[in-house]
Amino acid sequence: MAIEPVVYGGSTRPPRGDYSRDGQVGADYTCPQNHAAYTPADHDTYRRLYERQSKLLPGLACDEFIAALPLLGASTHIPRFDDINERLAKATGWRLVAVPGLIPEVPFFTLLAKRQFPVTDWIRRPEELDYIVEPDVFHDLFGHVPLLFDEVFADHMQAYGAGGLKAHGLGACEQLARLYWYTIEFGLKRQSDGLRAYGAGILSSAGELMHAVNSAEPQRMALDVLRCMSTTYNIDSYQQSYFVIDSFEQLFDITAPDFSPLYAQLKDMKVIESGARHPEDILIPL
Repeated sequence: MAIEPVVYGGSTRPPRGDYSRDGQVGADYTCPQNHAAYTPADHDTYRRLYERQSKLLPGLACDEFIAALPLLGASTHIPRFDDINERLAKATGWRLVAVPGLIPEVPFFTLLAKRQFPVTDWIRRPEELDYIVEPDVFHDLFGHVPLLFDEVFADHMQAYGAGGLKAHGLGACEQLARLYWYTIEFGLKRQSDGLRAYGAGILSSAGELMHAVNSAEPQRMALDVLRCMSTTYNIDSYQQSYFVIDSFEQLFDITAPDFSPLYAQLKDMKVIESGARHPEDILIPL
């Protein structure tokens, strides 16, 4: 039944995920969380990750994320998705669903369009504490879920899912995946007190958080949808380019128009390698 998920970013490692769970994985790739299967070591890994990342957030994470993080609940063990759903549904109408790993595009977009966020239910091994290529339960819960309590960001995520289904019909999923990567996963936001991270890939990684916000090495530029969709990315190294927004309202507004003309334009454009400079880039200083 399982279809291998598409991975567009460059990587030297294949994705992992167990899709053969004795018939428990549905046609939409959702499955029971099976909270009882987590070992004490699993819960300890989550606790250690949560403790480390939460200490790094002040001065590096955006205000909206810091304010919403306590809504995840307990930090000492892997939460039950149903417990989070009670709070999340009341706040923005979203709910979490468990999945065995990366899932194909159409099921992923369909879930988002229905305000259902797919959360990988397995957790990394202790020796992978510092870095993991494929999202696990810590990345998805800690990195993505807090901002689903923000009404504007939550609406943007649903709109992205609906737009993804349209992009699939137009053969433009790779271009839209780049937008997801550089915003929802690795986006930066400009606040009155400086640049801050809102992307889940940054917020759930100790090294990437410092690199994205404080390092002089990567380039940071104002978000331009066409530029973003034409830029490649790597999934197993720190990013060389970051795109910056001023607010979630701005993100919602600039991604709201019909992307069909952009997809047509992108077919005739050269792909820009991550880290490369373009004459029209509006660079954002530290």
